[in-house]
Amino acid sequence: MTNNSYLCKGMLMALTVTVGLCTAGVVEYPQMVEIKETDSAADIIEKAASVRPSTRQLEYHQEEFIAFIHFGPNTFTGVEWGNGKEDPKVFNPPVVDTDQWCKLIKAAGMKKVIITVKHHDGYCTWKTRYNNTFSVHQSPWKNGKGDVLRNLVNSAKKFGLKIGVYLSPADLYQMESADGHYGNLSKYQDSIIPTAVDTFRTDPMKQRKVPADWPTFKVSADDYNRYFMNQLYELLTEYGPVHEVWFDGAHPKRKGGQKYIRTEWFAMIRKLAPQAVIFGGPDVRWCGNEHGGTRDSEWNVLTIDSLQVCGYDRPNKDIATDSQITSPGYSVYGEKFKSNSLHYLISEVDTSIRHGWFWRNDTEQHVKSIDEIYDIYERSIGGNSVFLLNIPPNREGKFSPRDEKCLIEVGKRIRATYGVDLAEGATASVKNLFDDNIKTYWQADDTTASFTVTLPAAKKINRVMLQEAVSEVGQRVKEHAVDAWVNGQWKQVAAATTIGYKKILRFDSVTTDKFRVRILDARKAAAIASFAAHYYQSPPLPVKVKRDADGSVSIFGVTPDSKPAGDMTIYYTLDGSKPDKNATLYQKPFALPKGGRLNARTFANGAYGPVESVYLGLPKNDWKVKANSSHAAQWSAEKAVDGNPGSFWHTSWAEPSPNHPHTFTVDLGKVESVSGFSYLPRQDRRIPDGMIETGVVEVSLDGQKWTKACDFTFGNLVNSPDQRLEFFDKKHKARYFRLKSKTGAAGKPYAAMAELEIFAH
Repeated sequence: MTNNSYLCKGMLMALTVTVGLCTAGVVEYPQMVEIKETDSAADIIEKAASVRPSTRQLEYHQEEFIAFIHFGPNTFTGVEWGNGKEDPKVFNPPVVDTDQWCKLIKAAGMKKVIITVKHHDGYCTWKTRYNNTFSVHQSPWKNGKGDVLRNLVNSAKKFGLKIGVYLSPADLYQMESADGHYGNLSKYQDSIIPTAVDTFRTDPMKQRKVPADWPTFKVSADDYNRYFMNQLYELLTEYGPVHEVWFDGAHPKRKGGQKYIRTEWFAMIRKLAPQAVIFGGPDVRWCGNEHGGTRDSEWNVLTIDSLQVCGYDRPNKDIATDSQITSPGYSVYGEKFKSNSLHYLISEVDTSIRHGWFWRNDTEQHVKSIDEIYDIYERSIGGNSVFLLNIPPNREGKFSPRDEKCLIEVGKRIRATYGVDLAEGATASVKNLFDDNIKTYWQADDTTASFTVTLPAAKKINRVMLQEAVSEVGQRVKEHAVDAWVNGQWKQVAAATTIGYKKILRFDSVTTDKFRVRILDARKAAAIASFAAHYYQSPPLPVKVKRDADGSVSIFGVTPDSKPAGDMTIYYTLDGSKPDKNATLYQKPFALPKGGRLNARTFANGAYGPVESVYLGLPKNDWKVKANSSHAAQWSAEKAVDGNPGSFWHTSWAEPSPNHPHTFTVDLGKVESVSGFSYLPRQDRRIPDGMIETGVVEVSLDGQKWTKACDFTFGNLVNSPDQRLEFFDKKHKARYFRLKSKTGAAGKPYAAMAELEIFAH
């Protein structure tokens, strides 16, 4: 393993770099500008209007659509977050078909693939020298000689994709092991990176042998930071070039007050992989959710306290408006920070094609529809963000067929819509809009301005794309609108706030040969680099399924803004098969007394819409429910069975608030043969209180003698509060159903539930 292709010309020299916390001059971050005590609000806004991305950030902007891979022990155990105590041999795929992954990623139109080489459980899927016990070294796959990352790097080169690595700072294996590094209260010592393996703790200044032209780093580190930096060193020197390093902020558990020397991590990455952006660091930030949500106004320039905390989560909807960046401080999850500088930080919208980051099965686990993925694509990339889509390989080491189909079809839609610029050959009242160069632009004279674009002929259009010259001038536009020339007059067809690197404005189709773009407000005179026009041929509408108050089931089409559509042809099945014209035609609400798996979709103009697959439980009309604790009537047990996902049961938070276990009991009214349940966490996304992470379900015929039906674990609820399904190993005859919480997400003592479904199919 001597690939040193990561090194740039001029770096081929023996080099020891000493890095220290926030040491001036160690690393240059060109996208950051200091806020001085003498700066007025107007001064700060003017500075923000001129902060520009680094070269690596601009390249990252231009990647637009990238892939995420979660693959490890969790794939085989069926959980979201492992505990670090798994048998390392559980990771045993028959193949690791990275060629198939990359072929499909390329077909979807993605430009980079990021893989979780170590998730929170601590299992390493590359041939690291520093962990021989909880890693692929102990896997039956290739007799412990396999290397998932090496496979992927080779395939990515073949298909022209860039590579990124996800290395979790959290590490449950190192926490739980008796001699583990994480939180072991070891002292900080002068350490050389890379460190010799045999004297890792006893003599951390002994260097592991590497080629003479590879840099080394002297840091003050405890055992875990030394371990982490050595693994980073392996990844960045032996698998390069790496174009993104992904640091997750999640922590399923903590130990020993473990701290991270992030600035030293950043400095080493800058030296070893100068082309790489750092997620959770000084380049790229989390969008604030994991369901594909986007902000109406996405600004790239935020205030930060220091480099050490620059990558901390910023989940709020309003994080960089004028009022926010001129405030002396900001908060993240209640922790307060000072606004010491302005920093260019790009939003990465991350979501999974499935409910969950890891593959669980190909029967119950929901896969997002083509429409959902395409919608997120347009909102994220067209909302000044980069779209990171997770596709988890299955236990066969491949992408499953449903995921494969979705990726292929999304790629086709992207190319059909954005592969054709209907403004080609157009003229404009200003210059530099059509040269396909983000670095040339038209500069307005003031904070308000307008320009017109005239097409060669009238065309049917429902998308307009705009770009600011962010790399040359900065992000400035605060509000803008687009008009079309229709029936001899201007008609406003779209309006929005920020533009940034890219804005896609979606509107009802118009046939026109002329557009007008109006800049209504800006932080400083705007600079527009590109204009394009497109047409998206919408497929048949998707459907939604709901159970009415009387227990009957309704199916209806929904428009892109989630409003019910008019009458349309809908087919459905109840046997798990894909509905077509041979399936049941939906005509009116119908009874489903035992619940079941319902698949439905629309049919129009010779084409089918996406399949909506829903697991419906028993009707709740005759249920009687009670909980051991409820805060008040507004959060009573009945709220968890009222059919409204916006309401929820919540245990008392009044002091002294009761801790786990909490119980929620259902009297079904009669004996049923129950097969499982679903849990929908609270959906308001304000705080993680009440999300049940682990628990047990018991059933009874008489409400006195109880039998355990299953234990359950729901990971990653705070960031991904989707409906969770749990099926029993066998059916149970029961009249009473009792869910008992054991632990809450984020260590909270409360329990809450938006909706409970009990299955009998």
